[in-house]
Amino acid sequence: MSELGLQLKSHRARRPRRGLGCLAALLALAVLAGGLYWGTSRGIDAIQARFSEAEDFAGPGSGRVLVEVEEGDNATDIGAVLVDKGVVASLEAFTDAARTNPDSTGIQVGFYQLKKEMPAADALDVLVDPENLIQSAVTIPEGLRVEQVVEILAKETDFSAKQFRAALDQPDKLGLPGYANGNAEGYLFPATYAYGPKEKPVAMLSAMVDRWRQAAEEADLESAAEELGYTPAELMTVASLVESEANRDEDRGKVARVIYNRLETDATNGLLQIDATVNYALGRDLGLALTEEDLQVDSPYNTRLNPGLPPGPIESPGDAAIAAAAHPTEGPWVYYVTVDLDTGETKFTDDYDEFLHFKNVELADYCEGSDRC
Repeated sequence: MSELGLQLKSHRARRPRRGLGCLAALLALAVLAGGLYWGTSRGIDAIQARFSEAEDFAGPGSGRVLVEVEEGDNATDIGAVLVDKGVVASLEAFTDAARTNPDSTGIQVGFYQLKKEMPAADALDVLVDPENLIQSAVTIPEGLRVEQVVEILAKETDFSAKQFRAALDQPDKLGLPGYANGNAEGYLFPATYAYGPKEKPVAMLSAMVDRWRQAAEEADLESAAEELGYTPAELMTVASLVESEANRDEDRGKVARVIYNRLETDATNGLLQIDATVNYALGRDLGLALTEEDLQVDSPYNTRLNPGLPPGPIESPGDAAIAAAAHPTEGPWVYYVTVDLDTGETKFTDDYDEFLHFKNVELADYCEGSDRC
C-alpha cells in the first residue's frame, strides 16, 4: 500500500475517538447545568422558607388540653409539647411568638388548660399568665391536729379522708424524721400549698413535711435541742404547746421559757398544767373549757396529773412556735395569764401571789365585760 493510503487509513481510524470526546464534553456540560439548576432551586426554596410565615392555626381553638410545663423547660421544649398535643400548628410559630414576647422567659412550672388548634400567640398568652396555672390552693392554719388537717384536705381536693389516712400509714414515704416514730402529729406544717392536678395524697402530705423540715432547719432545731438538754422530738412537743398557749408572737419565747422552767424546777412539781393537753387527751377542740371531771382524765397527755412533757406534739406548730421552743426567751417566769382575750395581752411572773392577782383580779375584770370567758 502506498504511503498516502496508509496516512488516509490512519486518519479514518482516529475520527471516531474525536466523536466520543465531544459526547463526554456535552454530558459534562449537561450535568453541570443540572447541578446549577438544582442548587439554585434549593437555595431559592430555602430563602422562601426562611422568609415565609410559619404554619399557624387561625383559631380560636376548641376543646380542652391539659399541658404540663416542667422544671427547666425552654420555649422550644414547651412548643414541642404543644405541637404533640395539637395545641399549635408548628414549633416555629410558637418559638417565633416567644421570641417577640419578653414574658415568655418567665413561664412557671405547672399545669395549664389550653385548647386544640390555637394560634401560637394565644397559647403563649395563656402560659405567661400565672393566673392560668391549674392548682388546688389549700391553706392549713397553725394549731391543727392531724385529723383536722385531713378534713381540710379532703374538702379542698379530689381525695377522700380515707385516702389521706392511708397515706399517713406510710410514714417512710412522707419523709418524717426518725424521731417522729411514724406519727405525723405536729409535723404537717401549717402553710398554704398549691397542688397540681396529678398530685396524690402522699405527695401532698410530703410537701407539708418538707415545709416543716425547712422551719426546723431555720430554727436549728437539732442543735438547739442538744444545747437545751432535750431531744428534737421533745422540742417539737414544746413547740406544739407554745402554739396552743401563746396568742402573740412576742409572747411565744416567754411561754417556752415557762414550760422549761416548770420542767426543770420544783415550782409546780414538774407539772406543766396546760389545759390544751387535757383537751387533746379527750379528743376535743383544744380551746374548750374544762370541768373538774375532765381534768381527771386518765391519759399520759394529761399534764395536770402527769409530770413532764406529754408523749408527743398535740398540734402543728408554725415557724414562730418552733423558733421559740428552740430559742426560748431568758427569764425566771413560771406562771402566765392572758388577761385580755381580745388583744391577747398576757402577763408573766415567777411569783404565785402575783399570778393569782393577774388571774383573780385583772382577768376577772375583763370577764365581767366580755362573753368570751
